[in-house]
Amino acid sequence: MPSSMVNDLNNYLDEYREDQNKKSLADTLVGQISQGEQLLMDNNDARVKEYSDFICSLGDDYISVFFNKTGVSTYYRPKQIEIDKTWSVHSYAGDYNPLHDHGTKTIMGVSTTGWTKVPQQILDQPTAGQPQYTLNNSSGHCDGHLVFQYGRNELLDLERLRPPQHFEIKPEVGKMLVFPSWLQHMVYPFKGEGERRTVASNLNCWNVPDVADQLKESWEVPEESLTTEKENVRNN
Repeated sequence: MPSSMVNDLNNYLDEYREDQNKKSLADTLVGQISQGEQLLMDNNDARVKEYSDFICSLGDDYISVFFNKTGVSTYYRPKQIEIDKTWSVHSYAGDYNPLHDHGTKTIMGVSTTGWTKVPQQILDQPTAGQPQYTLNNSSGHCDGHLVFQYGRNELLDLERLRPPQHFEIKPEVGKMLVFPSWLQHMVYPFKGEGERRTVASNLNCWNVPDVADQLKESWEVPEESLTTEKENVRNN
């Protein structure tokens, strides 16, 4: 995300958190956020506008790339991308998100998540895949990390040449991720001072009627016209 977008989102959220009319989503979002909060954001606010346009564009790009990469682009139909909901997660020491997925109003759904604040102790940890990274000895290397889970993992996977079925990501300010809404994911808790601030959205993907569909609709005869025609035939 551009720095201007991150700054606008943080300015909006800093002000919004002090608003007595802020809307909590703690009762609908999966999260054990006892120290912080989860808030519904207003996509119509001017400070959120750049972000809203950005993620809709990313969602459209993601769908196009998916159909091209999977070799089924002939089945692609244009989609109207619409934000279903945007929310913020303000996490502090001990807060975490259990394994979950997201839902949208359309069968095809795209979700996004990005960070606008990350505590320094999380940034200082090595990234998964680096030689110094380890999950042993209470390293804390995965604290505050986001994990995508898309299969089963076993101890002997590497010996069997079976690829990992999960992907771990260290949060960074400005980093934005786009993924299908069905993809399960979770967030590990962390220790120490500071706020881990996430802005996330779900995108509906509506079918856009093509020319053939529009012509078909124009050929359809209204039911009242059919009734009148039946009456004329009966009277004659």
